[in-house]
Amino acid sequence: MRRIDQFLANLGYCSRREARGWVEDGRVTVGGGAIDDSGTKAAAPDVRVDGEPLDHPDGLLLLFHKPVGLVCSHDAREGLNVYSVLPPRWQRRNPTITSVGRLDKDTSGLLLLTDQSPLVHQLTSPKHKVPKVYRATVDADLSPDLVAQFASGTLLLAGETEPCAPASLTLIGPREAELTLTEGRYHQVRRMFSAVGATVLTLHRARFGHLDLAEVPSGQWRELPLDAFGV
Repeated sequence: MRRIDQFLANLGYCSRREARGWVEDGRVTVGGGAIDDSGTKAAAPDVRVDGEPLDHPDGLLLLFHKPVGLVCSHDAREGLNVYSVLPPRWQRRNPTITSVGRLDKDTSGLLLLTDQSPLVHQLTSPKHKVPKVYRATVDADLSPDLVAQFASGTLLLAGETEPCAPASLTLIGPREAELTLTEGRYHQVRRMFSAVGATVLTLHRARFGHLDLAEVPSGQWRELPLDAFGV
């Protein structure tokens, strides 16, 4: 049970102060009946706003097909971000919707967005070893020897002393490869190829765990159940 004004504010409808006006205007009902106090406590399933159920009161989990050009930061100074494409109400939710890990501005592909912090912690924790699959094109021919090198768990990134965990590399063409990681270090894919003398030209994340981008166009998303990863 929560206060009506708290429901409305946390789900991005309006501020807690504005909620009083919504109640006075009859826009909010509980159990099918009007209320006269925005401090009234109720269970989410019993609340209606303008006759509609509350918008995802238990939380959101989205599979987003990120296009190149968007950043994962909430800092407006860094440029247009992935959250800007979401409905305005979702952008005002508290807790804030955030990304599960990050894809840099020049990387496209599968990005999870959620307001569920336990899910973020679970899926980004190295101990859970959630596999992520990337497709990369580079500026130099890739040697078949790299398959064993990437799988060895000995590859060092510039400026680090702990080698990368074993990774699965599949060569698709002379300058194109698919790489599966269970880590999420800063710019890891680009730095791994840089460590073997290749610069990444294009990078796309095709899978995250058991999920892929099937039928999700670039710039669009689909909703996932909150228990999609068993959290």
